[in-house]
Amino acid sequence: MDAVTYPNSDVVGFIEGNVVPVRLPFDAMPAAKDFNVKWTPTLIILDFEGGEHHRATGFVAPAELIPMVLLGLGKTHFDSEKFKEAIGMLDRVVSDYAASDSAPEAIYYQAVSRYKSTHSPQPLKEAYERLHRDYPYPSSEWAKRAAPYRLL
Repeated sequence: MDAVTYPNSDVVGFIEGNVVPVRLPFDAMPAAKDFNVKWTPTLIILDFEGGEHHRATGFVAPAELIPMVLLGLGKTHFDSEKFKEAIGMLDRVVSDYAASDSAPEAIYYQAVSRYKSTHSPQPLKEAYERLHRDYPYPSSEWAKRAAPYRLL
């Protein structure tokens, strides 16, 4: 990632403007043990208290890093029940990075965030329809996870 992803100007600008990056060797103790790091690179999205909300292990291409981090930030807000903020981050993944590997999961969490903030099941059904149409199983596990919403 040092040769391809990290030097990418889009990645650099995004990271500098959106997160506090911390880089540790894979064997840095006690962090490697505390965060169960077994392979490098391991990218972990944490909240300010050190709680983990998203993880990626292995190489992440420049085109995938930004949506992956946005997804992680969205999940951090979701886990904190800050649904408006979660929806904003997840909307960015879905609108700006629809072809990314993170988009199907973002659609899923976007719908669940909308449901939890409005109690309307309509976003869940719409997510199922979009995932089924644009990211069908087995290419996306998120279409399978949303399958029960087809019954709404």
